[in-house]
Amino acid sequence: MRWGVRDEATDDHMTTELCMKEIDNCQRLSMGPNFVVFLGQKYGYRPIPTYIVASEFVMLRDALLAMGTDVTLLDTWYMKDTNAVPAIYILQPISSILINFNNKRVPKLQQEDQATWWDNMCKMQKLFRKAAQTLYSTNKIDHEAMHNYFMAVTEREVIRGILSVKNTKNHCLAYVRYINNINMQNIKRASNFIDIINRNIDTESVKLLSDLRDNRLPARIETTNLQRYTVEWTGREGLDLDTHQEYLQHFITHFYKNMVKLVDRAMRKEDSSAQGQIITELLQHLHACNNSVRVFYGREKDLEKVRAYITGPSSKPLVLHGEGGCGKTSLLAKSASLCSEWLAPSKPLLIMRFLGTTPDSSAVTPMLISLCHQISYNLMLPFDDIPDEMVPLTAHLKELLLNATKEQPLLMFLDSVDQLTGATDANKVLWLPTRLPPHVKIVVSCVYEENDPAISQDCVTLRKIIEESDNFLEVTSLGYDLAMDVIKRWMADGHRDLNNYQMRMVSNALGRCSLPIFVKLVFAEICRWKSYSRPQDTHLAGNVMDSIMMLFEKIEKQHGKLLVSHALAYITASKSGLSESELEDLISLDDKVLDDVYQYHLPPVRRIPPLLWTRIRNDLPNYLSEREADGVSVLNWYHRQFKEAAKKRYFTNQNSSQYFHSSIADYFLGIWGGGTPKPFRFTEIQRHRFNLKEKEGEADRKVPLQPLAFLAKDGTVSRYNLRKFGELPFHLVRSRRFAGLYEHVLFNYEWLHAKMSSCPLQAVLSDFEDACNNVHDREASREMMLVADALRLGGAILSLYPDMLACQLVGRLLPERPANANVRTLLDQCDEQGPQHCALLPTYHCLHTPGGPLKYSLEGHQFAVFGFRLTADLRYIVSVSNKFVTWDLSTSDLTRETNPRIEGIMQGLQLSPDNKYASAHSSNNQTVAINLMTSEYVVVENPYPEYDIVGTQLSNNRLVIYSQPGATLFDLRGQELERWDNTSGQQVIAMDFVSSSEYSFIYRDSDESDSDTTHYMCLSSVLDGKELEPLKFSNVLVAALPARERVCTCTGGELDRTVSVLSRGRLRYSEIELLENRQPLLQLVLDDQASYLIGTFMQGFQVWNLTTEVSEGKKRPCVSLYLPHGIRNVSSRPMQSNSCVLSLEKDYAVAGVRKSLYVWSLRNCKLLKVLDAHFGRIIHTTSLTVGTWNSVITSSLDRTVKVWNINNIFEQVYHIDRHEMQVDAISLSQKRDIAVTVARSCVGIWHLKLGKLLNRLADQPLGAIVTHAEVTKDGSYIVNTESGNLLIWDVATAEVLFRTEEKNVKQLTLFDHDTKFITVCKSGAIGENKCVVQARTIPDGERLYRVEYPIRLLRNVVVTSDNTHLVLAGNEALKDTLFVYNATSGTLINKIVLKYANYKDFHQIVVMPNKPSQVALIDSDKGNILDVRTRRFLRSVPRWNGSVTRDGKYGLFAPARGGLEVIELRHGTSVRTLIPRVAEGVFSVITRFTKTDRYVLYYHSGSKTIRVFRMSDGQMVSNYRVSAELTAIDSSDDGTSIVLGTVDGCLTCLTVADPKVAQMTDYVTRLPSRSEEAWRAVEEQAKEMIRFAEPVTPEDD
Repeated sequence: MRWGVRDEATDDHMTTELCMKEIDNCQRLSMGPNFVVFLGQKYGYRPIPTYIVASEFVMLRDALLAMGTDVTLLDTWYMKDTNAVPAIYILQPISSILINFNNKRVPKLQQEDQATWWDNMCKMQKLFRKAAQTLYSTNKIDHEAMHNYFMAVTEREVIRGILSVKNTKNHCLAYVRYINNINMQNIKRASNFIDIINRNIDTESVKLLSDLRDNRLPARIETTNLQRYTVEWTGREGLDLDTHQEYLQHFITHFYKNMVKLVDRAMRKEDSSAQGQIITELLQHLHACNNSVRVFYGREKDLEKVRAYITGPSSKPLVLHGEGGCGKTSLLAKSASLCSEWLAPSKPLLIMRFLGTTPDSSAVTPMLISLCHQISYNLMLPFDDIPDEMVPLTAHLKELLLNATKEQPLLMFLDSVDQLTGATDANKVLWLPTRLPPHVKIVVSCVYEENDPAISQDCVTLRKIIEESDNFLEVTSLGYDLAMDVIKRWMADGHRDLNNYQMRMVSNALGRCSLPIFVKLVFAEICRWKSYSRPQDTHLAGNVMDSIMMLFEKIEKQHGKLLVSHALAYITASKSGLSESELEDLISLDDKVLDDVYQYHLPPVRRIPPLLWTRIRNDLPNYLSEREADGVSVLNWYHRQFKEAAKKRYFTNQNSSQYFHSSIADYFLGIWGGGTPKPFRFTEIQRHRFNLKEKEGEADRKVPLQPLAFLAKDGTVSRYNLRKFGELPFHLVRSRRFAGLYEHVLFNYEWLHAKMSSCPLQAVLSDFEDACNNVHDREASREMMLVADALRLGGAILSLYPDMLACQLVGRLLPERPANANVRTLLDQCDEQGPQHCALLPTYHCLHTPGGPLKYSLEGHQFAVFGFRLTADLRYIVSVSNKFVTWDLSTSDLTRETNPRIEGIMQGLQLSPDNKYASAHSSNNQTVAINLMTSEYVVVENPYPEYDIVGTQLSNNRLVIYSQPGATLFDLRGQELERWDNTSGQQVIAMDFVSSSEYSFIYRDSDESDSDTTHYMCLSSVLDGKELEPLKFSNVLVAALPARERVCTCTGGELDRTVSVLSRGRLRYSEIELLENRQPLLQLVLDDQASYLIGTFMQGFQVWNLTTEVSEGKKRPCVSLYLPHGIRNVSSRPMQSNSCVLSLEKDYAVAGVRKSLYVWSLRNCKLLKVLDAHFGRIIHTTSLTVGTWNSVITSSLDRTVKVWNINNIFEQVYHIDRHEMQVDAISLSQKRDIAVTVARSCVGIWHLKLGKLLNRLADQPLGAIVTHAEVTKDGSYIVNTESGNLLIWDVATAEVLFRTEEKNVKQLTLFDHDTKFITVCKSGAIGENKCVVQARTIPDGERLYRVEYPIRLLRNVVVTSDNTHLVLAGNEALKDTLFVYNATSGTLINKIVLKYANYKDFHQIVVMPNKPSQVALIDSDKGNILDVRTRRFLRSVPRWNGSVTRDGKYGLFAPARGGLEVIELRHGTSVRTLIPRVAEGVFSVITRFTKTDRYVLYYHSGSKTIRVFRMSDGQMVSNYRVSAELTAIDSSDDGTSIVLGTVDGCLTCLTVADPKVAQMTDYVTRLPSRSEEAWRAVEEQAKEMIRFAEPVTPEDD
């Protein structure tokens, strides 16, 4: 126990007291064994008391004087302290009298003083014992008081650890050993085992030990917990490993078993259930509450305000706010303790949390779960319903609050809500309920400092969501009088006093600062003062910072400056705190500290003594708190001021800061973990003292390895090393170890994958952002941003499918591979290690590359995004489809999602001016108003059910819904307040609402009596409750918001298209300026600053600069921006069309038309660039131009919102070829590495290794409709159908070799080694139900035969696997019949009437590949195998979906609701379950074997994922999320690739890099995209084989 106790502790006589405190801590903290004693025959060290009550000391002194004994020695070493109540005499520090006692630099003087001390100590020991025996004999003191002067430290420890403990059975062990015949001739050796005095056995010690060991100890401890041994003395040393091996082995085994027994017993007692955990959590916070209440005095006015809130009618939370250390926690705790009294006779349910003090109260989600657990526990509700995700968890808590009653109100006290971590929102308080049910009160506290906006932001947010100023109570400092009163009360409770001089010192200090935290620090300091302390030793600081510095100095002096400074520096340097084991490990790796601790001895294990840190922590009560970080309980500073003071004290320069950060980085890198010895140098004192010849050594520091993930026994990941993820990047950056940062973190695939798998995307991105802010190398910063932006672009997929990390990085960054070394290293790792997680790797660049104009793609909507708005601070995007989604623009994170669960798609999104509320109306005429802060929403039904809603308007506290009959005003709880009827009878186009006295309507003017029929719209406005004269205009109008004092519109007739700028007066609108215009406008919009007006016309856009000077009488000129030929703007609604926005410097204009972004120069009006933006029509475009942002935001029917960086608009864009329309079908020719696609408007020829669209084939370029296309295996010819014609193309020359008319082709199939093909067409008049099959040759198109047959339902036609039979499904004589023809001649061979058992309509005919004469008819629940040659029905295979392996042995079963099984086709049994039957919703699925039968492919349209399973063992080797909905899929002949066609017109080739197929690693390495030389070589080969078409844009498709 005394290992590691420093000389300073001996000097202050603290050894015994420290040992007693450690026993108390063990008893307090350990549920199991907390004290083990080993007693032999040595009683041990018997010190003199450090403290003696003054009355007792006087009695002892008087007794000695009465006996004529000199007491000078006692008077020298003991001084009276009247500051203690009652007064005590204190043994003085040794070095205060013997100044060289600790002087290690002059060993001779130190030895002299140490000898003097031990001599004086022995003399005082005898004096005390003599006086105590005399007083005891005269009955002036009792036996216990006398024994105090005879007692050894060991006995004191046994008394504290066992004899005074109630329950020793579960906590204590004792081992007693007797050695017979101790050899007293070797007195030095014998003194290790028995007490020796004057070369003889100390009989007094023997007697005292015997009483303790043989009488008192056995009487108190259970016999099962006490073990005795008797051994014989052997040789000179006494104990010998060989002679006493049996004894030693029994002792080791017994000790181990007993310790395990006590630990297991404790664990069985621990209630690890959710109920038990919540009880433990409650007790921790109640204990903290009691500690705060016990020392609380004053603040009666503040308590009265809290009482008025608790007993009053307020339905919003109460916020206690103030600067750090002002006493918010104590006031909140005291208020909680008084609630039962305030609310009597009710029995309130009290919920108390001091946030950040326990692991379950540190992060938002665990804290909310804990609150729900406590409420459910008290109300006896089940815990099973409590969710574990933020949004449903918040909703569940609000539901639980509804259970409060008048008899049992619910009171929640949450201290330091600003200290919560782990919130998905930027602010940590938005989960807080803002409207409380009856009988519910919530009191929270948070920091607010007017001159520090950063730490005050949570309080500012609370002010926004809790609008009542009366619900904010500022907690101020105590003030001098109260502070002095508190100090005096605390001193009385602590039995302390001060002399007059010291009290004046306290008074002066409190006059300078009366913050509670300062008062607490002052009290902690004055408790150390003695009445005899010198004035220079009783200094008090004048502020909090200096007081903390004094505290640090005291602790350094007591425990060693080096140890304390390094321990506290490690905690301060950490990002989120350190666990106690981490801190011990770090100190054990710190040789500076170990050299200081181990100056005079060599330890068997080079680690820090385990109790040293515990002692330091005990001297920092309540200043270090336990909290949760990365799933671990860590220590961190509770008050911000302590962290700032520690930084100021211990990080004096950059080198010292880097030292600690670098040490922590080494630890989390695991450099010295897992038994790796760390070198060290012996100190000169050690070498001299132990006669060491070596200067250096090495030792295992017993620290753990730091893997990225911890594995279970079966090799699967049991949990990730979140501590490493949280701390390592932070410290590598701050230690300036950027090479290590790149190697181990930012460009390390394993790191990125592990962190993506266990942390939010923003946690990964923050590492890159932190590094970029600290790295000054432009090239390195560019590479980091490339990877970070690649992760952002793929964020929507990676957040759900982190195993796709390699696919995303490779698919996006391949073009950047050659020029960027770090990116190249990362991509090589993706190719090597990525297949372990997802075996599908992109064969070529197939995803948007970062660094270009696309900044983010925000994906989270399941339907088209019909509207979005930017918040006023331009930080968030609020978007709407069937739900509201809020995105953080700075991170691309989805920060909030609210689904009101109403039918229909929402549109007409509006934001209130304060951005607190949003509204939208649905296609089924319901309106939703939502609080964006809390996600609370209300659904308002259509006030005019017989009419459709035209739109909504939203102010800070009112909602307006308008339609044809008029408008209705609601409050934001959905209560109707007022109606305005449309008395004009005209159609309502739009409305603008400011307040009940200021609003406007726009009507379609249908006044037929008006002679000027070109005025067909009317603006009707109300200002200050009075109607203005109506303003008639021709087609478009825009108002300058928010003032609305100007409007721009076309007021002229058909010939005069001039735009007028009008000013709003008190009675009417007056024209103030005319703008030049020659185009009929579809829309007018003003930019954000109202300095530019932009008009939309059919062929383009017009822009007016409203800030330039214009000569009087002249019209303001405009610039016209024209779209390319054939591209048009169309009007989506009256006065609405495509929008054009301007860049930050007003030098570019950007418009979203159809699926593309068009960029013009405003200087010369030239169209500069066309960007392929979306694969669905762009619905909405807006600009984000403020500060450093120069962006355009677009939303589309493709369900995405995209953010475009105009600054990068002209940077190189790595083009990804695609069709304008979706890919409907794919046909492959692996011999030439080409794929042929059907994209309705053309046939595409793609290179499978390059990803290039080599050519587009269309016989009629304008209006072509392509339905089928097949390429021959050798890649020479393509057969396709286009616009009612049948065509055969020469691939190399792109020429049509054969053309004939053939309409209504439903099927096109090649057969007979691709030398022939058949077409299947519906023929005859409607209702005749006939089909025609024609066979032709390739390439000349010669018709071989024509077969016509009757049908009931159209089903596919097949050619048997030996190319002998042609099988058609028809209907003859009202019976389903198979017609079997000779595939070569077309002659009829057989007719088979289908009448087997359980016959059902079938939808597919499948050829059995291993049986040339067999086919299978696949119906809804089985496959039915027939032999078409013998006309026999063979068997039914239940659940078979038609997929079959080449050997005909296995098929697949994949129900639409989920699940996938491999079935054996002989007996129909399931041989392997690949996907369990878990409901995944009713979606379409695609299942098939690859062409080598090595893998099974499974596509699920709901999740948009392709799962690949290895047939040999059933393992899933890939779960690949496609970027757009899959429309076609095929696999290569050799099974190395699968090819995907998607709805966005892209063709993606994925390599199946199965990690269990050795040759695939080399195959991936040799892909052309991985080498510039190989790429160029393959490209040249392709050009020789196939004529490349000229580059085309998507619009040319």
